[in-house]
This record gives sequence, C-alpha cells and structure tokens, in this order.
Amino acid sequence: MQWRILCNYQQIVSKEMKVMLHKANIAGLTIDPASNTPIIILKSLDDDQAIPIWIGLLEATSIASVLQDIKFDRPMTHDLFKNVLDVQNIEVLKVEVCDLKDNTFYAKIYFAGQEKKFSLDARPSDAIAVALRFKAPIYVDDKVIEKSKMGFGEVEISDKSEEGKKWAEYLEKLSQEDFGKYKV
Repeated sequence: MQWRILCNYQQIVSKEMKVMLHKANIAGLTIDPASNTPIIILKSLDDDQAIPIWIGLLEATSIASVLQDIKFDRPMTHDLFKNVLDVQNIEVLKVEVCDLKDNTFYAKIYFAGQEKKFSLDARPSDAIAVALRFKAPIYVDDKVIEKSKMGFGEVEISDKSEEGKKWAEYLEKLSQEDFGKYKV
C-alpha cells in the first residue's frame, strides 16, 4: 500500500481509507479532582482543540520529569526503553493517538531501525513519554478529535449530592482555554 503525505496536517491517504493526523503538543498536565487521576491535555496545533486523556500516576511522573528536565540517578522505565533503543540504533519517528473506543485511547509508536521501519501499539501515556525522550512529534487522528468532542456532550450526573452537583456545574462551565491554566 503506498502512502503519500499531503499538506501541513500530515494527511495520509491510501486507496482504501483517508486518515488525517493533526500535530499536537502537551498543553498541560493536571489532576481530575473527582478521581485524583492525572490528566494529560493534548492540544491540536491546527485548531487548538484540547484532548484530555486520563493516565496513570507513574506515567504522569515520567512525562512531567521530561517536561521539567528532571534527571534521576537511575533510569525510569521509559528512560531504560530509550537506552535500549539507542543501543540498537532505533529511533522513534512519531507517536500517533490513533483511536478512542469506549473511553479508552489507543496509540502507536513508529520506529525506524537500520534494516526496517515498524510500529507498535501502546498506551497514549507510554507513547507520549517515549516521544518526549526522543523529541518525536505527537499526532492525533482526526477521528479521535471528533470522538473526544462527542464525549463532552450531555452527561449523566452519578453523584446527586450537593458536592456532586457543584462539580458537575463547574465542569460544564470549563472551556478549552481553562485547560491552558494548568501548565506543567
């Protein structure tokens, strides 16, 4: 299957399907107040669309350590992975957040070695942590942006207490610009 790259959006076209990728950056890292779970906020450079992805605490720590240029005496898991790839002369070309199904995000890491190019499935948090270490670009598939927009429509409030109602009201009033307040 032949692929061609078109325009600034890294639009990839094949005979069978059309995939549009948007280059993204990390707009912020915050904590979900309801669950105390870290959230990484990706922002499409094309249209400033914010994509919040709930991630694990260890992955958030790994991402934050790169963003804040914190060095550890011994390598963290993502640093160790980078060291192994460096020894094997394999580079990370890009990371792609490629799907969103049942509130679960999916990603791929694209590699290039001396003999071949390949990709591996990954959790977005791991893919982003690796991309940061290689200074590789992060892309978000157009369908992920569309699905994440739909995810913020009508919601059912499961916590009917006064506290729950206050949080629901607060979250409904959040705009994309509010996410920019929470820089790492």
